Amino acid sequence: MELGLIGLGKMGGNMRERIRRAGHTVVGYDRNPDLADVHSLKELVDGLQGPRVVWVMVPAGAATQSTIDELGELLSPGDLVVDGGNSRWTDDEKHAEELAAKGIGFVDCGVSGGVWGLANGYALMYGGKEEDVAKAQPIFDALKPEGDSGAVHAGRVGAGHFAKMVHNGIEYAMMQAYAEGWELLEAVDSVTDVREVFRSWKSGTVIRSWLLDLAVDALDKDEHLGGLRGYADDSGEGRWTVEAAIDNAVPLPAITASLFARFASRQDDSPQMKMIAALRNEFGGHAVTAAE
Repeated sequence: MELGLIGLGKMGGNMRERIRRAGHTVVGYDRNPDLADVHSLKELVDGLQGPRVVWVMVPAGAATQSTIDELGELLSPGDLVVDGGNSRWTDDEKHAEELAAKGIGFVDCGVSGGVWGLANGYALMYGGKEEDVAKAQPIFDALKPEGDSGAVHAGRVGAGHFAKMVHNGIEYAMMQAYAEGWELLEAVDSVTDVREVFRSWKSGTVIRSWLLDLAVDALDKDEHLGGLRGYADDSGEGRWTVEAAIDNAVPLPAITASLFARFASRQDDSPQMKMIAALRNEFGGHAVTAAE
């Protein structure tokens, strides 16, 4: 099938390549002309045969809103917009209503996989009407990992991004636990090879995971993470997860504490946050702050 893809950054560019490898046609647009196949949203829309499917992969908030506003003026009834960025689920409901008034469908899709998605596939969580999901299903199938798992129609509009938000909240807490354990091991004199302790956990333990593998990769590059400053940013989903928990009276002590730990990292140089920063860089290519 044909797909219009807007946003060809770290994830979007690799997604374009993976979809093409599956045999589909992708017309990509990015503000950076060196990355783009076309040079305007109008040119992208005009280059697709109807009914069109256009995937938006730009930062949440104003950038997504302006892109969807423009697409609403360019697309035709029966076309479909998929928001694959990290939008808040409440924005999805608004976007679906705006586009529905013009006869245009909307699906929200949480995407996980970071810089490894091209090779390994992307975990996908999408929300929307059955008939809209069906229009994009070949693209979901191309992006997902091989096998029976890795993709889910999570529910109605907003469900995909809500599921991805909770996924990221869990990720916060898991990363924090590894980071706290690593700092404690580094703090005692009796443990002389912390990196190899972490490596030993990769087999046969109940805490083995891909995040643990990435922690070992980071320690192989910088055994004591001395080249990093103990500062870790947050991209919004952790905050939204805690806010949703408050709204629904669901206790999330571990996820909430991990979010607050990131806030603390901006006040002091935290050893734990060196591991958090290293892990975020390993799986998602997120920027790190060098030690001074």
